[in-house]
Amino acid sequence: MTRAGSENSDPTSAVIAKARAWLSQDPDSETQAQLRGLINAAGDGDVAAIASLHDRFDTRLEFGTAGLRGEISAGSNRMNRVLVSQAASGLASYLLSHAKPGITPSVVIGYDGRKNSQIFATDTAAIMAGVGVRAILLPRLLPTPLVAFAVRHLDASAGVMVTASHNPPNDNGYKVYLGGDNNGAQIVSPDDKLIAAQILRVAADELVPELPRASYETADEDVVRAYVSATASIAHAPRAQVNSVYTALHGVGWDTTRRVLEQAGFDLPTLVDAQVAPDAAFPTVAFPNPEEPGAMDLSYETAREVDAELIIANDPDADRLAVAIPDAAEASGYRRLSGNEVGMILGWRAASLAARAAGNTPPVGTLACSIVSSPALRAVADAYGLDFADTLTGFKWVSRAPGLIFGYEEALGYLVNPVTVRDKDGISAAVFLLSLVSDLKAEGLTLENYLDQFSEKFGHFASGQISVRVSDLSTIALVMTRLRQTPPEFIGHVAVDQIDDFRWGLGDLPPSDVLRIRLTDGSRVMVRPSGTEPKLKVYLDTHSSTGTVSERKAAARAALAALDQGMRDLIA
Repeated sequence: MTRAGSENSDPTSAVIAKARAWLSQDPDSETQAQLRGLINAAGDGDVAAIASLHDRFDTRLEFGTAGLRGEISAGSNRMNRVLVSQAASGLASYLLSHAKPGITPSVVIGYDGRKNSQIFATDTAAIMAGVGVRAILLPRLLPTPLVAFAVRHLDASAGVMVTASHNPPNDNGYKVYLGGDNNGAQIVSPDDKLIAAQILRVAADELVPELPRASYETADEDVVRAYVSATASIAHAPRAQVNSVYTALHGVGWDTTRRVLEQAGFDLPTLVDAQVAPDAAFPTVAFPNPEEPGAMDLSYETAREVDAELIIANDPDADRLAVAIPDAAEASGYRRLSGNEVGMILGWRAASLAARAAGNTPPVGTLACSIVSSPALRAVADAYGLDFADTLTGFKWVSRAPGLIFGYEEALGYLVNPVTVRDKDGISAAVFLLSLVSDLKAEGLTLENYLDQFSEKFGHFASGQISVRVSDLSTIALVMTRLRQTPPEFIGHVAVDQIDDFRWGLGDLPPSDVLRIRLTDGSRVMVRPSGTEPKLKVYLDTHSSTGTVSERKAAARAALAALDQGMRDLIA
C-alpha cells in the first residue's frame, strides 16, 4: 500500500499528508480532534503546529525490550489507539508464526488504572482474537505482577500489560511477556526485533479500521485468587504484628495487597486514604514515583499520626516497592530506604532461608541483580556459597538468571518468588519484607538494627546516584563519547583502576551502552543513558569494612560524597 504523501517532496506538505493518513485510521475522538486542529493550523502556516506534526510523525515510538511507552497523544511517535492496534496486530502475527503446528497461541492481557489503559487492552484483545489468537482479558484493572503470574498459571504463549508504571500521568505503555521456554519473563532480543518487524509491516500494509476483530475471553477471579494464595504462601504466620502504613500512590495495588496480607495473617496497615483508590490524574503527587521528592509526603504524615514502625508503598502498577522507617534525624520523622538497602536485606533474608532449608548441606541457588545495583548482593552470595549473577539493567534480564532464588535492581524492583512470577513484584516483596520485620520485632529488633547487622557482617555499602535530565538526547551521546575517547585517570582525588565498556558486550552480557569505572579504593561508578527517560544516569558505590559499624558508615559515606562531587565535575 502506498502511503499518502510519500511522493511529496515538500516537508510541510508531506508531514500534513502523513497526519491526514493517520487521522483517517484513528477511532479516538479526542486524538482525532487534537490532530485535526494541528493539521488545520499547519495548513495555515502555523510554525508551532508544523513543528508539532514533525515531532509526532517524523519518527515512530520504538518497540523494544521495554515494549512501548510514551505520552498519550496523536501521532506515530505517541501512545494512542492506532499505534496500539498496530502493535497488537504485529504481536499476534509473531505469535501465530512461532506457534507449534496444531497449537493455537494464546495471550493474557491486563491493564491498570491509567488513562486509556482499559481501551488499549480491549482493542488488543479484539484484534488478537480477530486473527485467531486465543485472547484472555483479565477481569478488571489489576497490578502488573498479575499478568506475569497469569502467563505461567494459564500456560499462555504471551502476556500484555497496559501500563506506564510510574511515568507521568499522561503516559501509557505496552509491556510484553512470553510464555513457554521464557517462563513468563519480559521479552528480550531477538524476540523484540521480530515483533517490531511485524508491527512495522502492519503499519505499512494495513489500515487499522480494516483489521479483523472478534470476541475474546474474560478471565474469572480464579486467576486472582491463585496469585493471592501463591503470594501469601511465601510468608509464615506472623510472630508479631507490625504497625505499618500503606500507600498505592493512586494506583491499583491496594485491593490485591489487602487480600494477600489478610490471607498471610497480617494486620492490615493504616492507609493513606487520599492515595488508595486508582486515579489516572494522580492528584496528590507531582510525579507518581515513590523515588521522586514529595511522593511519600502523605505517607510520612499518616505514619506520624499513628506512630508507624514501617511504611510500604507501591508504585501505580504495583510492580515496585518503596520502604521507609522511623528516623528522628529526618524532618519528616521517616527515612525512605534506597532500593539497594532494601535489595541487600531482602537478599540476605532469601540467602538465610535457603541455608536454613538446606540444613547440613550447602544451599543451592542464585542471587542476581543488575550491573548498576550495589555490589552488596555479591557479598551475600559469597558468604552463603550461593551463585551470583550480574545482569544488564531490567527485570527481563534479572528474571532469567539460572537457578534464581532472589533478584533485584536498585530502582525499587524485587523478585522474591521466582517460582510463580518472573518479574519484579511489589506485592510479594511487601509481604516478604513484612515477614522479616515481624520476625525482627518478635526478637526485639527493628529494620534499622537489621541494616546495622548487615554492615557488621558484610561491611557497609553506600550507594548514590546522579541523574542528569536533558532536553536534547544528543547531549547524552556526547558525554558517553567523551568518557570513551578521553577516559578519566582520576575521579576526584582517587585514581581510576579499570574501565569496562559494555558497548560490544562483556563476558556473558550482551552489548549495552554502559561504562563501569573501578577506582583504586574499591569504589565503583556505572554510567549509562536511561532506557525510559531523557536522562544520563550515574550510579555510585563505596564500601568500608574497617572499624565499628559507625566508623564503617562514616567512611563509606565520606567516600561516596567525594565520588559524587568528582563525577559531577567530570560530566559537567
